[in-house]
Amino acid sequence: MSKKGIETLVGLFVLLGFAGLVFLSLKAANLASFGSRDSYTVTARFDNIGGLKERSPVRSAGVTVGRVTSISLDSKMFQGLVTMELDKGVEFPIDSSAKILTSGLLGDQYIGIEPGYEEKVLAAGDVIRQTQSAVVLENLIGQFLFSKAAEGGDAEPKPADGKK
Repeated sequence: MSKKGIETLVGLFVLLGFAGLVFLSLKAANLASFGSRDSYTVTARFDNIGGLKERSPVRSAGVTVGRVTSISLDSKMFQGLVTMELDKGVEFPIDSSAKILTSGLLGDQYIGIEPGYEEKVLAAGDVIRQTQSAVVLENLIGQFLFSKAAEGGDAEPKPADGKK
C-alpha cells in the first residue's frame, strides 16, 4: 500500500473517532436525541422547581419515560409550569402524581411520576394536578436552625447562684 493510501486511512480513522466522541458527548449531555419517538405532552404546576432544567428526565419506577421540554412561570398562579413529553407507549392514569426528585444526595433533579388508580389515562394536553415541589436543602437547614433557636428561646434563664 502506498504512503498516500495509508495517510488516507489514518485520516478516515481519526474522523470516525472524532465523530464517535461528538456522538457520545451529545448523548451523555442529553443535548441531542437521535431518532424520533412518538410522544404526547402533559403539563404540571409546582410551587418550587428547585434546580430542574429543560431536558431533565421524567421517570417512573426508575425508568426514563420522557423528558422535560419547557419550564416557565405561570403569571396568574405564580407557579412553575413544567411541560413534559412522555413516550406514547407509556400511559399513566389521570390521577397520577408528579414529584421533583433528586438523583443521589446532591445530584441532578428529575420528575418522578407515580401512577394513580383511575382507568382513564392522561392524554395530550392534560394537566397533572397532584404535584410535590422540589425539596430545597437551604430551606430545610433554615427550618432546622429556626426550630432550634425557638427551643433555646423558650428556656427559662437560671439565676447565677443556682437558686430559684
